[in-house]
Amino acid sequence: MKKIILSCLLFFSAQVVAGEVIYTSFFSNKAVSGYDTVAYFTQAKPIKGKAEFQYKYKQANWLFVSAENLEKFKKSPEKYAPQYGGHCAWAVAAKNEKISADPLRWNIIDGKLYLNYDAEIKAKWEQDISGFIVKANKNWPALINK
Repeated sequence: MKKIILSCLLFFSAQVVAGEVIYTSFFSNKAVSGYDTVAYFTQAKPIKGKAEFQYKYKQANWLFVSAENLEKFKKSPEKYAPQYGGHCAWAVAAKNEKISADPLRWNIIDGKLYLNYDAEIKAKWEQDISGFIVKANKNWPALINK
C-alpha cells in the first residue's frame, strides 16, 4: 500500500514540476496535448504526435508524427516549442496568468508558435498580437515558477 501511495505522489509531483514551465494537463505529461509542434511549421496545421516518436524536454514529453520531426525538435527545441511554455499567450499578456491553451487555437508570428485558450480568446489576441507579445514577454519571466 505504501508503495502505491508513494508512486501516486511521485506521479502527481512530476505533473506539478512539468507544469511549472511547460503546460501539461494534470493527468498527462504530454506537452501541447500530444500535438507535434514541428508540424505547425512544416505542415501549417496541428497534428497529433505518435508515442513512438517521443522526446523528453523541460520535464515534459513531446510527441511527433515522424522521426524527421523528432530530430528537428531535438536539434532546435527553442525554435519549435510554443512560447510561454504552451500556456495561453493572451492570458500571459492580458491577465499575467498561466492558463491552459488549446493546440487548435494557434498562430505563428515571426517564426514563433503561440497558443490560446479558445476561439474567443484567440480573437482577442488577434486584435493586438504585437502589443500582447510585448506584454507577455515582460510578464513571462516572473510567471515561470509561479
